[in-house]
Amino acid sequence: MAGAQKKRQKAARQEKIGGDSSQDNQAESSSAGAANVTPPGSTLAGVDGSNSPRPGQLGGVPAGRGGPAGRGGPAGRGGHQGAGRGGSSNGRGGYASGPPAGRGAPIAGRPGSTPGVLSPVRPGTPAGPSGGPPHGFPRPGSSGGQPQRPRASSTVTASEAPLSPRPVPMTLALLPEQHLPDWFNRRIDHPSSAYQGFGGLKPPKLDPQLAQILPQTYVREQFVDATRAMDRPKAFNSTGQAATVQINSFPILKYPTKTVHQYDVIIGSGAEKRGLVKNVWESNAVKRVCQEEHGWIFDGNRMAWALVNLPKNVNMIVDLDEERGIPEREGRSNKHRVQINHTTTVNLAALQQYLQGGCDYDTGVMVAISFLDHLLREEPSKRLYSIKRSFFSRGMVERTTLGGGIEALKGVYQSIRTAQGGKLVVNVDVSNSTFWGPWQMNLVAMQKCGASDYADLGAQACKKVQKTSQAPPTDHVYMIRLKQMRKLRFEVHHKGIDEKQTEFKTWQVKEFSYRNAKEWKFDLKDRATGKTIPNVSVFDYFKRKYNITLQFWNLPTVETMKRGVAFPMEVCMITAGQRYPYKLDENQTSKMIKFAVTRPDKRRAGIEGGLNTLDWANDPSLLRYGLHIQPTMLETQARLLTPPKLEFGGKKEENVGYSGRWRLDGKKFLNPNRAPLTSWGVVIVNNMGRDHIDKVAAERFIAAFVSQYRGHGGMIQSPNPPIYPGHPDIAKAVLEGFNMAGNHFKARPQFVLFLVGGKEKFTYERLKKSTDCRFGVMSQVCQNQHVVRCQPQYLSNVLMKVNAKLGGVTNRAIPTNPKMKTGHFARSTMIIGADVSHASPGSVQASTAAVTVSMNPQCTRYAAACQTNGHRVEMITTSNMLEMLAPIFREWMSTIGQGQLPKHIIYMRDGVSEGQHLKLLEQEVADIRLCFSKLEEAHPELPKKILFTVLVASKRHHIRFFPKGKPAADNNMNPCPGVLVEKDVTHTREFDFYLNSHSAIQGTARPTHYHVLMDQAGMSANELQTMIYEQCYQYIRSTTPVSLHPAVYYAHLASNRSKCHEDIPSSAGPHKKTEELRLAQGMPRRAGPSDTASNSQSESWEIKPLLKMDNTAGMRWGMWFV
Repeated sequence: MAGAQKKRQKAARQEKIGGDSSQDNQAESSSAGAANVTPPGSTLAGVDGSNSPRPGQLGGVPAGRGGPAGRGGPAGRGGHQGAGRGGSSNGRGGYASGPPAGRGAPIAGRPGSTPGVLSPVRPGTPAGPSGGPPHGFPRPGSSGGQPQRPRASSTVTASEAPLSPRPVPMTLALLPEQHLPDWFNRRIDHPSSAYQGFGGLKPPKLDPQLAQILPQTYVREQFVDATRAMDRPKAFNSTGQAATVQINSFPILKYPTKTVHQYDVIIGSGAEKRGLVKNVWESNAVKRVCQEEHGWIFDGNRMAWALVNLPKNVNMIVDLDEERGIPEREGRSNKHRVQINHTTTVNLAALQQYLQGGCDYDTGVMVAISFLDHLLREEPSKRLYSIKRSFFSRGMVERTTLGGGIEALKGVYQSIRTAQGGKLVVNVDVSNSTFWGPWQMNLVAMQKCGASDYADLGAQACKKVQKTSQAPPTDHVYMIRLKQMRKLRFEVHHKGIDEKQTEFKTWQVKEFSYRNAKEWKFDLKDRATGKTIPNVSVFDYFKRKYNITLQFWNLPTVETMKRGVAFPMEVCMITAGQRYPYKLDENQTSKMIKFAVTRPDKRRAGIEGGLNTLDWANDPSLLRYGLHIQPTMLETQARLLTPPKLEFGGKKEENVGYSGRWRLDGKKFLNPNRAPLTSWGVVIVNNMGRDHIDKVAAERFIAAFVSQYRGHGGMIQSPNPPIYPGHPDIAKAVLEGFNMAGNHFKARPQFVLFLVGGKEKFTYERLKKSTDCRFGVMSQVCQNQHVVRCQPQYLSNVLMKVNAKLGGVTNRAIPTNPKMKTGHFARSTMIIGADVSHASPGSVQASTAAVTVSMNPQCTRYAAACQTNGHRVEMITTSNMLEMLAPIFREWMSTIGQGQLPKHIIYMRDGVSEGQHLKLLEQEVADIRLCFSKLEEAHPELPKKILFTVLVASKRHHIRFFPKGKPAADNNMNPCPGVLVEKDVTHTREFDFYLNSHSAIQGTARPTHYHVLMDQAGMSANELQTMIYEQCYQYIRSTTPVSLHPAVYYAHLASNRSKCHEDIPSSAGPHKKTEELRLAQGMPRRAGPSDTASNSQSESWEIKPLLKMDNTAGMRWGMWFV
């Protein structure tokens, strides 16, 4: 007891100073959802994480007084130097701007508020003094810049204590600005769990200096006390009209009635490779115990099921060498222990009781569903290539080559699900995946590396590259790409053995050697004479034994997992059915999309072909257990929601009906740009090759651009912007183009248009990094091929994006509810969208969290913020939530809310699985309310009055709609926009639905699955579903409704755009940000079961935060991401 008490006291002392990384991990991974560590530099109580005053920040100063003046920044690129409050600066490129007239600050600190705490002001509170912008350009159309506000900071540390079911008071360590050292921006927010699985990858540690001044802690207040998501409302949607829809789900007609026993299977130590586990399980010794007539099912890992209850647990030794007739080898035993222990009986009655509403989802129900899922997979996995719940065969259906040594196959997907109406259904769909081509390894290697020929491949792959005299030699890019072929299985085929053998041994690639077939030498023992011949090359061995002259002997030899055994590439044939796990390049992706996209009739034929492959009626396992599945698709009664009318500028309305499309011809934008476009410029970039344009073509495009924008209602005061011919260096081209526009108009540029000569991603990312992070100016990129064509439709599409970036709105949906003609909401409402995107398989690139917040009452405009979120961490960390949302909330309250908090928040989250729903409520929703609590510490009761509606939106599912005709079907038999399904395939009890809100341009439409976790506002199904559907018509850069609510869609866009803000130097070149880049830089690659040695020599590295956007012109509150 005394020792335990000392440990608790020690943990408390460590917690008080911030804790180490292991404690952070412990607190982060707590099932109760303990608070996360807030990093230095994170935004809390309105702090944006910078060390200098930023426009839009609030200061902890007495009412009526502004904060201290901002200090001029250091000299930047081009000689620019930032000015303080009301000051002037020497502009980039040499032009100057005098001190602009000040502007009244809209918000100031409350009387009596704690210094450093940021609080919005109620109407009537006196404002602070005026202030000028930190840059030399005054904002066009205004008399001055935004007010400067002093920086306040607050940092919190995590508590290991689980969350209390009741609200817990919080304390906060507040740091005055003068106490903020330079190291305050170091990032420490990610838990240690975010870095697991990577050799050398370490989380940042808490700085000791920071720990000394952070003595206090807080516990995140738990606002959610629930064990599952909310129940479905009693009334289904009654709007629109009824429609009959077939769904690719098949009801289970009869359940197994026999007693099923579950076993725990341990082979060897329990950590053996899956191949060995499979061989042992299929051995004759195990089959004698686990007889086929008892219906044994094995998941290939640790669990098995059978219709027999073994009289006692099994503990036996299996000798694989003895079974194969191989004599015992000295020092190399192939014996393995097998233990089979009875664990439980599968209670299928509990599953039926759950479906009928008699009990909750518990362990018994989960065990029953798991058994049925493995029962479905048992027979197909024996004869087909299986990837989780998908099954493939090269001779089953279509396949195509994608290049790079890989091919795409179509297969069949099946999954068992509980469904509304007390039923179980099997979801069957077409599945597409990529595999290594079953071809000669030398051919695949040449395609994978992109080599011109075999001579080029051999010459480059077998040598090291010395980039600089100081740097150690590194692998050539060919060798880096060859490393992706490690662990591939292959067989050896050549004329010396093909005539003699019918079965071939399977080998596995361990490594590709730097030695070719003439350089790889070994001592050969002649079995006839017993003599040893030294230094025989692989080339000479094949010539001596098989009379084969190797044609491509210069290629790297293939080392196998068996020590000392290597083969030349040209005799290695890759085994079929090995999945390609890496990200596809652009050309491969394009081919894959064309292969995967199929019209509804073709997709339905593919599903029926998959059913024939699965052959449920003759499946031995299903017949033995008595599981019967309906062979025809399920039919359900859906609703076809009424499409809204659209409002454009000049109060012009249009009824688009069920077509899901409209045109902008002769229409004005609902809201044009907020300020007339007076200062802007055009930059021509990468003006080479067949996409070359001259100044005349650029001027013609600009004239059409200006004319059409004015036709759509846009305001342009300067129709003839300067055109900069561009600089070979992207950064200099942006700098000089920005300066040219500023010098020409004697004002800070509002917008820069780039005309580029190709689709190179690297160019685009460099342009956006400069405009977003260096200059804080909105920009638009157009390709020269479209500039030359100058088509009106293309111009309208571009202008929708430009208008949004300049503060405008394309159109809005007029609510069908007559009580809400001015908007969709009866109360002050904020919509928040969130998404976390992860890196491609094999990459150690950081995950990115993105949030969007509606910025007008109609929720047609959104602001967005992004930040790195650890590696493959799905929940957005508390520090990220506060850092991203606090500045946007503060801006919303000062402009939209008029000093008030929103009354209702609709939080839409993408990418969260059902197992994480409760964690989403406990962590992210609580963090949103916590953020408001920090902004309203003087009135702690106000954030608790905010009503939350929380939904998870997902498109990663296999449900497809097949309407039976008009009006729910379009000409391609895809569902029309507005088809809503809430029965038969939805959750047994909880509130979820499938909504097809878009018109499919190609392929088969995929509906979005919305799962409502919480609704404190009490919205009916009619209100919520109609609101979501109608707002899909408000996507700001499209003339069609979109398939996903815009808040989540914009979060996707912002997450993708944030890749441009990664803190990677441009000198790194056009990198791929995947495993290839990490290996080239000496960073650790993702560790596998046998990769620990290769990682031991890699350097440690930390996930960097994204570069901050320049918010001088308020870019952070605009739609920079569209």
